[in-house]
Amino acid sequence: MSTPALNPRRRSLAMERTGSLAMEGTGSLAMERTGQWVFSQDIPTDIIVQVGDSTFSLHKFMLVAKSNYIRKLILESKESDLGRIDLSNIPGGVEAFEKAAKFCYGVNFEITVHNVAALRCAAEYLQMTDKFCENNLANRTEDFLCQVALTNLSGAVIVLKTCEELLPMAIDLNIVQRSVDVISTKACYEATFPSRTPPNWWTDELSILDISSFQKVITSMRSRGAKTLTMASALITYAERSLRDLVRDQSGNGIRSSSDPENSEWRIQQRELLECIVTLLPSEKAAFPVSFLCSILRCAIFLKASTSCKNELEKRISAVLEHVTVDDLLVLSFTYDGESLFDLESVRKVISEFVSKEKSVDVFNGGNFREVSSASMQRIARTVDTYLGEIANYAALSISKFNGIANLVPKDARRNDDDLYRAIDIYLKSHPNLDEIEREKVCSSMDPLKLSYEARVHASQNKRLPVQIVLHALYYDQLKLRSAANDHGSLPEAVAIRGQMQTDVSLVKENEALKSELMKMKMYISDLQKNSNNATTSRSSTSNGMPKKTFFSSMSKTLGKLNPFKHGSKDTSHLDDEVDLTKPRKRRFSVS
Repeated sequence: MSTPALNPRRRSLAMERTGSLAMEGTGSLAMERTGQWVFSQDIPTDIIVQVGDSTFSLHKFMLVAKSNYIRKLILESKESDLGRIDLSNIPGGVEAFEKAAKFCYGVNFEITVHNVAALRCAAEYLQMTDKFCENNLANRTEDFLCQVALTNLSGAVIVLKTCEELLPMAIDLNIVQRSVDVISTKACYEATFPSRTPPNWWTDELSILDISSFQKVITSMRSRGAKTLTMASALITYAERSLRDLVRDQSGNGIRSSSDPENSEWRIQQRELLECIVTLLPSEKAAFPVSFLCSILRCAIFLKASTSCKNELEKRISAVLEHVTVDDLLVLSFTYDGESLFDLESVRKVISEFVSKEKSVDVFNGGNFREVSSASMQRIARTVDTYLGEIANYAALSISKFNGIANLVPKDARRNDDDLYRAIDIYLKSHPNLDEIEREKVCSSMDPLKLSYEARVHASQNKRLPVQIVLHALYYDQLKLRSAANDHGSLPEAVAIRGQMQTDVSLVKENEALKSELMKMKMYISDLQKNSNNATTSRSSTSNGMPKKTFFSSMSKTLGKLNPFKHGSKDTSHLDDEVDLTKPRKRRFSVS
């Protein structure tokens, strides 16, 4: 924009007068800046415009020449000489009004994609239209919007972003809808025929919008028939940018403590943002990577999002659970500090939903789920067992929660229980204070008959396991041995099984023998200690004049206590008291 050139000396004088006037006034920064471009000081300023905390000392005749709104304020004022007006409600605030005032004074300034929306709204507010003055500010900004700002995706995104502070006027002037239409059209085209690298550069452009504007763009793209993967790409990028600390930073750096108040301003803002993103997800369940869905669900758990939000995410994860990894489940399970577990209810619901779906599909196809499990179910079984092994060493994990997840997987889905046995062994090792009954409860989710030979050998030597587990495994070996022996065509297999059986039994016997030898050694040492104590006591008694006990006297006393005839038919308690007891009894020492 340009204005007619003025005499330099006159302009300098005007600026000097304006500058001194500004300094004598309120001293605001806006007035100081105004003094640099207001040059009509041949006539002193006669009106002060208040915009928020800023004031502008200006001339009425320069403003009313372009602004019908200011003209009506002055004409309709009850004061004979209105000297101050308040325009604090002008869209765009101080910056927009300053440029609008410059336009009234004919001062050059640049219209850009960053300020065009604010200027357009300010021009409408001040009624600076062509109806009042030809080639006015409203027309200039409208031309810039149509010919420059809204001709490409990046410019339209910036215009839409600036409109977020200009509502509702930006909606009334149709700036918002025009920006949304341009963005959605260009985004759909870029997704199909990318003009830059990387191909999804446009998703980064959309991530600067607030959730309300972004929602308008996604809705418009959907109405234009955008592909699901196109919208999914935009949603993933937007979620990673707007929930940066929660989605991308898995280390927990910068994350608010989970002990923060549930209704804190930060939590409320993030919760509302997350719930809105979830409502924008395309209906196709498999449109998003399972790792992304797990991260979003983890955010929902941490932020205590609504039940409907978490249920939607759980259903989506269960739909693609066959592609889940152990790391995905661990992301879903742990808090951001990595030190403690969530309640694991979401993990349980995700697995349960998947198993129910697999059963329904198999029954619908005429199969029998108990007999044959799908390949995807077998993959999930391995993943779940490995996952249990990763979380088993946390003290906060109760037996009921451990078994609750382990029992979700049908037993027929596991080819063997080796991975589950490993998880159980880790759990028992990490919880050493469990009693026998509790250890049996932990092992109840495992079928000892489905352990491999290596696992059975390990179990036979595992002191943490209940004895019944080892006995069940050995009993199963015996059954297999008998079955193989009855099958004449399987003699080599029977011989091999017999060898395994003998090895297992020998290991158990060796363990028992070692235990027996250890008990004998303890008893021997205990006897030595007792004899040593008895010898010391005997020496002490002899020195005190007491008769020393002999081995035979001690033995005789002991045998006397064990007399089987004391209360029988040969009991001598009925004998006559006149029996002479002073006569010594003859004793036989022969063994004949």
